[in-house]
Amino acid sequence: MTTRKTTGSSGPQASDNHDRIRVHGARVNNLKDVSVEIPKRRLTVFTGVSGSGKSSLVFGTIAAESQRLINETYSAFVQGFMPTLARPEVDVLEGLTTAISVDQQRMGADPRSTVGTATDANAMLRILFSRLGKPHIGPPSAYSFNTASVRASGAITVERGNRTKAQKATFHRTGGMCTRCEGRGSVSDIDLTQLYDDSKSLAEGAFTIPGWKSDSQWTVQVYAQSGFVDPDKPIRDYTKKELRDFLYGEPVKVKVNGVNLTYEGLIPKIQKSFLSKDKEAMQPHIRAFVERAVTFTTCPECDGTRLSADARSSRIERVSIADACAMEIRDLASWVSGLEEPSVAPLLASLRHTLDSFVEIGLGYLSLDRPAGTLSGGEAQRVKMVRHLGSSLTDVTYVFDEPTIGLHPHDIERMNNLLLRLRDKGNTVLVVEHKPETIAIADHVVDLGPGAGSGGGTVCFQGTVAGLRAGDTITGRHFDDRAAVKETVREATGSLEIRGATANNLRKVDVDIPLGVLVAVTGVAGSGKSSLVHGSIPAGEGVVTVDQSPIRGSRRSNPATYTGLLDPIRKAFAKENGVKPALFSANSEGACPTCNGAGVVYTDLAMMAGVASPCEDCEGRRFQAAVLEYRLGGRDISEVLAMSVAEAEEFFGEGEARLPAAHRILERLSDVGLGYLSLGQPLTTLSGGERQRLKLATHMGDKGGVYVLDEPTTGLHLADVEQLLGLLDRLVDSGKSVIVVEHHQAVMAHADWIIDLGPGAGHDGGKVVFEGTPAALVEARSTLTGEHLAAYVGG
Repeated sequence: MTTRKTTGSSGPQASDNHDRIRVHGARVNNLKDVSVEIPKRRLTVFTGVSGSGKSSLVFGTIAAESQRLINETYSAFVQGFMPTLARPEVDVLEGLTTAISVDQQRMGADPRSTVGTATDANAMLRILFSRLGKPHIGPPSAYSFNTASVRASGAITVERGNRTKAQKATFHRTGGMCTRCEGRGSVSDIDLTQLYDDSKSLAEGAFTIPGWKSDSQWTVQVYAQSGFVDPDKPIRDYTKKELRDFLYGEPVKVKVNGVNLTYEGLIPKIQKSFLSKDKEAMQPHIRAFVERAVTFTTCPECDGTRLSADARSSRIERVSIADACAMEIRDLASWVSGLEEPSVAPLLASLRHTLDSFVEIGLGYLSLDRPAGTLSGGEAQRVKMVRHLGSSLTDVTYVFDEPTIGLHPHDIERMNNLLLRLRDKGNTVLVVEHKPETIAIADHVVDLGPGAGSGGGTVCFQGTVAGLRAGDTITGRHFDDRAAVKETVREATGSLEIRGATANNLRKVDVDIPLGVLVAVTGVAGSGKSSLVHGSIPAGEGVVTVDQSPIRGSRRSNPATYTGLLDPIRKAFAKENGVKPALFSANSEGACPTCNGAGVVYTDLAMMAGVASPCEDCEGRRFQAAVLEYRLGGRDISEVLAMSVAEAEEFFGEGEARLPAAHRILERLSDVGLGYLSLGQPLTTLSGGERQRLKLATHMGDKGGVYVLDEPTTGLHLADVEQLLGLLDRLVDSGKSVIVVEHHQAVMAHADWIIDLGPGAGHDGGKVVFEGTPAALVEARSTLTGEHLAAYVGG
């Protein structure tokens, strides 16, 4: 009898060597040949000032390459339907695992997208009601406000063998969409006087809609050349038929300048082009037009539930699906826990787990019918986290972008525990973070810097938290920074009275907000801070609001175009050289014809990643050669756009290129700490903190006496917060009133007055639990905010 030898061994295995993610020579964005080794199955935090290259390393290099390699495992046919990803600019990337990125991108801004539809909760609720709801009205689609009821009948031809037979067929699908509002929950009434001036003809420029120019064949010319109306007749003189065709005409093909285009009535066109989008996601001037021209009211038929009468009539234990979606998620979780039905036991268990995950992550105050577009960046990120909490996957790389954004110090501990739980399941957790409370729990820290933009992109430190504290990096030096509570505070010059505020969860709040001082509005997430500040302070003249909505822009947008800086510069170039300002825009007449002003030429390689190469004609400068002959102060337009903010501030501040209008904008950019940014740097390459400060600098130019800032410390390093506090002080000292919704203890300690809301979130909040100075709050310790602020200042 022979004995078979086993080849297995209990000793070290070759696979044990793959315990690190190795990055060598990373050059994405501002990274300068960065090389790091990141331990697997550990929690690694990436720190550094805003714009130092953290996201470029974590998201742009590690997560991007992992996603690209996964995509390459699919067939060429399938890859043709997927986004094409270029390989990051890096020499070596080893030891990668599947990466799941949870970033701060706002969730889908479709008006029908809600917290419930963005997760699996709504789908599970629909199945539950289709099984247990009384009366039974149909399948899960009968409870969906995204599905319309459809009925059809007619003859179909069936071919069998050599025979062809016609037979009658009917089709029926039951949907739950309210027919009046089409599942949006609100109906709109359009003010025609905001769309056009009826005393003018189309030829005279009657339209007052943003972007509708007289020579545009896609908008104005479709109506002018349609043949349905007389373009030279004032709109008020139209016959009844002309007015009906003009406002409500059915879609029909017409020829405009030899091109076949679709003509439809003005009202349906406005509804499709403006009202089908979420208002929160619109550009500011478009949103202002919609707010002027359109009145949104709750749908009278479904009462804002978005659902048909049949869907609302079906109930489980006297609760309809509309009632369930309107509950706070923690209340819904309790209701679902009380349901016991063996036939749907696995479904109930899965739904309970999802709802409990919401509560655990600190979002129990939300409801499933909350529109996804109204969530803050921090809330959106945590909603995305919900689906990963109960995942049975291990050895996955989770990548988080500042998961503590929008969290009160009380909630940060809960978030830290969730990150540690993911690590303890055998996953690699990579976190880009600024908060010391989260950096402190890291197993490994990578600190990038030393500065931002071209002054960053190198690894200043990697090791333990203790090593970071002892090190001489900017993060290490500021790690234990604590802002002291002011000994003396400014005196208010007046007050803004709010009486009986009831927006969202506010409970008839009466509060006087002091003016002429720095006011911090605090409280746990969901306590009603934004409802008080944005929903109750009357918007209008004199109130400048800087919210968390993201900056939108393509690769063609840059700090010069976004802030309006390019306008005075173009005019100055034009005046100096006696030519048109449009020549000095890379998006207009002065653009290089080869690359159309993009600076790069894109080569499409089908399912392979497209290649972007610098334009050979303009060498990446974006302008025609003839335009670069024109100079201002000895520099051409491409050289000006290549300047940093600090250089440009000096250039336009004195000498022959002195330009006060441009200098004022540049001063504001320097004030918010963006002196290192290049004027022509594409917005798509800026970090979250840089975008937040760029938006703040732009709004500082708005005329107003009251500034309302929503979490201005978002994306800011500990060192940058210090600079922000100086900026807020300068605003107040110049006679402005500054109201800040904030969780950062340094801002609370620096404030002159604190209004604390709570005591909890959702229906447990909505009350003012403290009004007074930071020193009084620390001394009283009567609220959660008071306790954490006292611990922070060492009181």
